[in-house]
Amino acid sequence: MPYSNYDNLAASSEALDKHAVARKTTWVSIWVNIVLTTAQIVIGIFARSQALIADGIHSLSDIVSDFVVLAAARGSARAPDADHPYGHSRYENAASLFLGVILLVVGAGMLWRGIERLLHPEDIPEVHMIALVVAVLVLVSKEGLFRYMLRAAQRVRSAMLVANAWHARSDALSSLVVAFGILGNLAGYRILDPLAAALVGLMIGRTGWKFGWNALQDLIDRGVDDATTVTIRERLLATPGVRTVDMLRTRRMGDEIVVDVHILVDARLSVSEGHYIAEQARATVMLEPQILDVLVHVDPESDTKGTALQQWPARSVVVGAAEALCRANALALHDVKLHYLNNGLEADVIVEGLREPASSGAEGVPIDDGIEPSSQSVADALTARFGLRAVRVLRVTGDTSAAPGEADVANRAAPSAKATAAGPAVN
Repeated sequence: MPYSNYDNLAASSEALDKHAVARKTTWVSIWVNIVLTTAQIVIGIFARSQALIADGIHSLSDIVSDFVVLAAARGSARAPDADHPYGHSRYENAASLFLGVILLVVGAGMLWRGIERLLHPEDIPEVHMIALVVAVLVLVSKEGLFRYMLRAAQRVRSAMLVANAWHARSDALSSLVVAFGILGNLAGYRILDPLAAALVGLMIGRTGWKFGWNALQDLIDRGVDDATTVTIRERLLATPGVRTVDMLRTRRMGDEIVVDVHILVDARLSVSEGHYIAEQARATVMLEPQILDVLVHVDPESDTKGTALQQWPARSVVVGAAEALCRANALALHDVKLHYLNNGLEADVIVEGLREPASSGAEGVPIDDGIEPSSQSVADALTARFGLRAVRVLRVTGDTSAAPGEADVANRAAPSAKATAAGPAVN
């Protein structure tokens, strides 16, 4: 099952490390924002700065989003179960979407309030100097918080934590705008304070739209970027036995990637060898740290070419006809190997003779020119009945252990083709 991949120690350790880093950085962000929010709103009211109050509300939204991140990190760290075989990583996508909606609503409200004040410039008060001091302190604090959170997020490769870090950077930029607005108000251009508030609202709304849209795309199974797709394809093609890669599809589960792909192998390999090649290809792709699971489908030919395989007769039908033809030609059917290909069905029919083969000369060389007539009759009849592209009839001795010189081959599609037998098992 897919979630068996989580049963290794490395994956569990990485998940726990990511959860621990998420908790630590988020709690740091929460406490910093609590202090900043209190200072911005209280001083903003006292200093009569709408821009500083707007930035304080922005910081308050950060606290809410931080708690959302904590809840999502805890949920996504849960182990896979029967209802969620791929794990709970999409808690992170859902949290990012919720965070984006919060920012979009807050930004729209602040933009609307700023525009209202701009429409009535006569009501704009003069801002107190302390508002500028607080705005600069907030700017420095938010930039430091951004750098701290981004380093931690990149270390554990968490898209959600990276998004939260850049959210802190957007806060720093908004605080810079607020500082310039307050400075302009103090210089006599009072309209700059509500203008700064409106710009902050616009920046917050833009950030919310970006995070929300990306999260929504991941929730509806958007594929990974082109560079990652190329890397996955190159790993698959580097696997011995893989001829071509078709229908490579990817989707995100939180920070991890689920892959399903069709690989083309030799059409006449055994099922077990084809499975072995698929497992080798899967293991190669799983070496990428972000890969959660890989589903590999083995094709003997490209699914994008040729006709539908459903038009060819089922195995039971072909085997039944082969048994009847063998009985009619004094042969015992030992095995049938069918090759369902896009442009035709091929059959390898292995039979045991119930009568002596054609007489031979003193040195064991057949007197006739090659193929046992009864075997050729079986090949001709199967080809005529089912329209097969090729039929090869291999005749072995009664003990099913043919030695060199003891096997005849009837090849309906290509009579000049050479074939050998080392026993009844032919793949």
